[in-house]
Amino acid sequence: MTARICVARIGAAHGLRGEVRLWTFTEDPMSVTRYGPLSTKDGARQLEVAHARAAKDHLVATFTGVTTREEAERLNGIELYIARDRLPATDEGEYYHADLIGLAAVDAAGTLLGTVAAIHNFGAGDIIEIAPAHGPTLMLPFTDAVVPTVDIAGGRVVIEMPGEIEGEEPDQA
Repeated sequence: MTARICVARIGAAHGLRGEVRLWTFTEDPMSVTRYGPLSTKDGARQLEVAHARAAKDHLVATFTGVTTREEAERLNGIELYIARDRLPATDEGEYYHADLIGLAAVDAAGTLLGTVAAIHNFGAGDIIEIAPAHGPTLMLPFTDAVVPTVDIAGGRVVIEMPGEIEGEEPDQA
């Protein structure tokens, strides 16, 4: 089966004519209008974006065949997927989160540190989350210095643990 990637999540209904809030997980939010039919996680239902417009931090969208607020309300919370091979190729040094999640995280000597659990961005750059077999997850900057090697074909990322992570200095009294 072809790998599928979540590209959007439907939010609450917007207005009375079948519009919904749509949160996209794509670099260009409007690209979801060009993918054609999107499917639910289980593949049982397909929805196609008929129209979308940008809002503050999401899109306001309508789906083909959804014309009332009640129909739109029933879509709340549905995640929308497409086949991985329908997405454009990435440039050198760029990765889809779905390609990274689940990779083994090893140190330079090849010792297993854990598994890539997620990639986050809280506004100050990407963070790679590593889930070890035991203990709390590691949250590290996803930079070339900390993650010098991403080997998707080999199923691993190499982690160079930073000696110190910069932060605010404590107040000196």
